[in-house]
Amino acid sequence: MRKNAKNPKIVVIIGPTASGKSALAVKIAGKFNGEIVSADSRQIYRGMDIGTAKPTKKEMAGIKHHLIDIKNPNQDYSAGEYKKDAVKTINKITDAGKLPILVGGTGLYISTVVNNWAIPEIKESKKLRLKLEKEIDKKGLDFVFKKLIKIDPEAAYIIDPKNPRRVIRALEIALLSGKKFSEQRKVGEPLYNVLEIGLNPPLEILKERITKRIALMIKTGLINEVKRLVKKYGYKQRAFDAIDYREIIDYLRKNISLKESIMQMNTNTIRYAKRQMTWFKKYNSSAHWLKNPASLKLRRASKNEACLRRQAFGLVKKFLD
Repeated sequence: MRKNAKNPKIVVIIGPTASGKSALAVKIAGKFNGEIVSADSRQIYRGMDIGTAKPTKKEMAGIKHHLIDIKNPNQDYSAGEYKKDAVKTINKITDAGKLPILVGGTGLYISTVVNNWAIPEIKESKKLRLKLEKEIDKKGLDFVFKKLIKIDPEAAYIIDPKNPRRVIRALEIALLSGKKFSEQRKVGEPLYNVLEIGLNPPLEILKERITKRIALMIKTGLINEVKRLVKKYGYKQRAFDAIDYREIIDYLRKNISLKESIMQMNTNTIRYAKRQMTWFKKYNSSAHWLKNPASLKLRRASKNEACLRRQAFGLVKKFLD
């Protein structure tokens, strides 16, 4: 918990993908008169619904959600832009006498708000990008990623190594600025009085949830969603390098089978979940990690949720009193 009596109070919910953050946020918002501010770098895009596990109207349960569906997949959106939008939104919620609840798995987005990071805007270099793209075509993505590890290991550790555009962008920022990620970000005075609540199910349970979620995505129309998006925007959009989209695009382009696509989605999502936890443990040291109930091992979903909810409610009540 970060205390500063002068600053407005906000609740932040963090954790890896498929840990139950969104559902818990809705319950807290309903109990404590709150509104939700999304901190998900994929849910900002219109039309990318199934593959991002975007909450449905039913799942939102009448709670207002902000910073979802604010951009088209062919539009860029930086962490700096997110910070401006999030701060503006949080302040409006506070002014209305409600509790802002920041929830999501994009660690950088959360840190710009919670830790008041200022991320410098480094302009793209077409010349450097072209050079790196040619290098990837010639020597492979792993070769270029290893280059990033040498130049800026911290940046390499937090990005998706299988996402060529993220790798290129990280290298571009490091090479053009001449500074490492840790040297670029500037930490300002706290903007808010923050209560951070963390969810971190055991890895075996998380893997099981991820497998079920991906199966449900396929069943509920992810392939058709990707087809529609590609037809409208083309497949060379940065947004489509996201996990669950790039694997389906590879399948649609006949580079891999559907079975291989699903296997890759599972593997890449689990790796992503591990990277998320690495980030949160490093940059969100004040978080209160909820204790996983014993019933979690028995897959008693309703009891698990009730136990976690009670812990969260207790923390929020104490924080607001």
